[in-house]
Amino acid sequence: MSMFKWDVVDPGPGEAVAPHQRLAWGKTVGLGAQHVVAMFGATFVFPIVMGLNANLAIMMSGIATICFLLIVKGKVPSYLGTSAAFVGGASAIYAQGGGPADVTGAIMVSGIVLALVGVAIHFAGPGFVNNLLPPVVTGAVVMLIGFNLARVATGIYMPADRWVALITMFAVILMAVGLRGFFGRIAIFLGLIFGFVVSLVFDAIGVGGVEGKRVDWSGVKSADWFGFPPHTVDGLVGNQSPFGGANNLAEVGWHLPNLSITFTLLAIPAVIALVAENMGHVKAVSGMTGTDLDPYMGRAVAADGVGTTLASFVGGSPTTTYAENIGVMAATRVYSTAAYFVAAVVAILFGFVPKFGALVATTPSGVLGGITLVLYGMIGLLGAKIWVENKVNFANPANLVPVAAGLTMGIGLADNAFFNITSDFPLGGIAMGTLIIVLGYHLAKAVAGAAGLDDEGAILAVGDEGAHKTEGEAK
Repeated sequence: MSMFKWDVVDPGPGEAVAPHQRLAWGKTVGLGAQHVVAMFGATFVFPIVMGLNANLAIMMSGIATICFLLIVKGKVPSYLGTSAAFVGGASAIYAQGGGPADVTGAIMVSGIVLALVGVAIHFAGPGFVNNLLPPVVTGAVVMLIGFNLARVATGIYMPADRWVALITMFAVILMAVGLRGFFGRIAIFLGLIFGFVVSLVFDAIGVGGVEGKRVDWSGVKSADWFGFPPHTVDGLVGNQSPFGGANNLAEVGWHLPNLSITFTLLAIPAVIALVAENMGHVKAVSGMTGTDLDPYMGRAVAADGVGTTLASFVGGSPTTTYAENIGVMAATRVYSTAAYFVAAVVAILFGFVPKFGALVATTPSGVLGGITLVLYGMIGLLGAKIWVENKVNFANPANLVPVAAGLTMGIGLADNAFFNITSDFPLGGIAMGTLIIVLGYHLAKAVAGAAGLDDEGAILAVGDEGAHKTEGEAK
């Protein structure tokens, strides 16, 4: 099958449409638009909290998606939207005086590493990664990335407008619980819109508590309807970076990455999260389509690495396969890659609307405060979800002890440097926590194995009647 030629089908009720098939173009365009809506919220929310340009992120997500589909030969239908895995690294980079170019430079190197990991998986098989990064490790690193961000929500965004932040937070909670289906999946996006409207109302009726107006329309009025995202303003570093306040987001556009070993180490732990995320998504698509996609696992991981590298090279956001779009496939039973090509083209066209980017840049800091209170916690709890789904046994000290130490180190340090390899080469919370978790786990397993105690130890889970069981028995 040619990548750009699909078998046209007209399925009956309940019949699935395979990746190499498509509906009539009119219906395919409609499905592609649905995929755009599904990825849209998170794909432009995450660039905002990473201090990057949302227009550029959406445009590059389309380009990355096309690259992904080509690399996997159309076998794995998926959309590459903005990844949340690098939010913690971006926060740490800004805290240490870096700017948007430093963030995208660190992400670009991470993308290259991810692509190389994908190549290794392709030749060595998925078991290679499962042995190196078992669920206990990947879950801990994902949790570390999420909870390390707590001070960003409470210390940077919330103080700008505490009441709007709290109102937005509760709106997201209620929407996530009260809405069903697709609307429930985009509760974060709907919460952002709600918070934006609340900010406009507060400005109109004169509710104070902030300096000046919450929403400044001047940038939107002056922005063009059509054009390329602007170049990033020079000198955005540290507290002057867009991460310190939404009002500076208009100063961020395209730029070339700046490479730094120090900043790269702050972002590289996200690669572990992306490997786990990509492999999980491939497994999910495999289950839905009834096709063994393990032979394409390495290609999918490598393709995400290529997408992240390309996007960050011009100042865009990192990418990952999107669960939102996998959810659309599950609901429609249409797995056609043609719909994803349509979605990618629409996303690329969106990137040429600067007025939209200017509108995104007006998002008040208080709204971001409410969004991030929920969002960062959700990222952290995804780590616990990995543990639960894989039945990780924390009665086993080889699992419990290194993870406990790494999480305490990483979350406790936040963005503060702890260990300076050189005067300009510090290791902060995420980097140190990840090193302790990964190296500590494998060291603990090696020692336990040498002592003949692979699955048992002296530390038991309090109140767990089955704590004495081995990890194998617990599963």
